Amino acid sequence: MKSSSKLLYGIAVFLGLMAVIYIVGTGFVQDDANRGGTEWVGVVALVLSTALAVMLGVYLHFTDSRADVLPEDWEEAEVEDKAGILGFFSPGSIYPAWMAGAVGLLGLGIAFWHFWLMALGAVLLIWGSYRLNMQYGMPKEAH
Repeated sequence: MKSSSKLLYGIAVFLGLMAVIYIVGTGFVQDDANRGGTEWVGVVALVLSTALAVMLGVYLHFTDSRADVLPEDWEEAEVEDKAGILGFFSPGSIYPAWMAGAVGLLGLGIAFWHFWLMALGAVLLIWGSYRLNMQYGMPKEAH
């Protein structure tokens, strides 16, 4: 069993234990020291979180059994054993900053409920993401 499935099984055990403690705690104790009822929203959230952790653990358990030894499971592994290709980042591109500003405008429009600011931020975000994606697909003279 690999480390990721062990981790999720441990999280599932913890969440299950916390669900039992939560059921007992909310079922028998209230703030004014009277007998109360169980608070079902927290119980449902903890039980569903436990089920999700179990499902992910079982999935990783089955898929990891078909994979080779990963660097995090090898005791003599170095940090650079896990490092792979980081991808490409254009250092001269203005469009990531342009898109961040557009998201900021869009967020301000949503926060203050100004539809014109939301529309302006959305248009600038769409334009910036289009230009970022087409930056190296266009001829040099079109920049």
